[in-house]
Amino acid sequence: MSTFIITSLNALSFGLLLFLLSAGLTLIFSMMGVLNFAHASFYMLGAYVAYTFGAKVGFFPALILAPIAMGAVGMLVERFGLRKVHMHGHVAELLFTFGLAQIIEELVHLIWGRAPVSYPMPDILSGSLFTVMGAPFPAYRAFIMCVAVGVLALLYFTITRTRVGLIIQAALTHPTMAEALGHNVPRIFMSVFGVGVGLAALAGAVGAPAAVTEPAMAHAVGSIVFVIIVLGGIGSLAGAFAASILIGFIQTFAVLVDASPYQLISSLGNDSLSNLMNIELFKITVAQLGPVLPFFVMVAVLVLRPRGMFGKRES
Repeated sequence: MSTFIITSLNALSFGLLLFLLSAGLTLIFSMMGVLNFAHASFYMLGAYVAYTFGAKVGFFPALILAPIAMGAVGMLVERFGLRKVHMHGHVAELLFTFGLAQIIEELVHLIWGRAPVSYPMPDILSGSLFTVMGAPFPAYRAFIMCVAVGVLALLYFTITRTRVGLIIQAALTHPTMAEALGHNVPRIFMSVFGVGVGLAALAGAVGAPAAVTEPAMAHAVGSIVFVIIVLGGIGSLAGAFAASILIGFIQTFAVLVDASPYQLISSLGNDSLSNLMNIELFKITVAQLGPVLPFFVMVAVLVLRPRGMFGKRES
């Protein structure tokens, strides 16, 4: 029972970290219609920038400064790069952000090298928060959960309950009318892109001490974040949250299941069926399938609901 409870909490913390990463991409797409291929690269760059700031000013100030700095970089990218290719359509945007991801990766190699860097968590969060029947739950994972929930609450309140959120939604749905009312729509979009990049950097700054800070960290989550926004419904913040939690639980619990269909049938004592399934494909365990299970889930959901779980418009 203790293993199940701790694993569930670890899955929840992992899912919330995935939401923290996917929230920025969801925000950018829902407000601007831009599918940012460089989002995971900004996540990686946020981790490295926080690591650099942390060595100078400490962990918690770096947790604030890194997203702000990366948000400013994101605004410059939108103003002087993405805005110029936006008029040429989605293909040009995808090519631009894909090339940007390659540039960011090479910059990381040049500045910080190819080897992992040591980005430790603060001493106050390095121990266990509590134990369940002798099994400890790390305090840092609880901190990740608190940050993610706080971001979710702040985003939801800002978008649905404030004048800023209403202006952003108006600029998305009726840009001409918003401009007629005196709002600078290009500046709004630039700010939204900056906030999305800042959220990716925050996810990197928060998540890196619990994992490994290395150039490959962008590739490790790059495909998963797109699975999440497609699975939840492109542009849906609630869908991104639900899909993140679902993927977090699937991948965390899959690691614990070291069993295959062949082993299951063999344990039932059905020799004829066991001989039929005695091929290599059916000997693959659930733990081995863990990395690709989210893609299976995404395909299954899209077959039944092409717009995703919470999608309201076609992608």
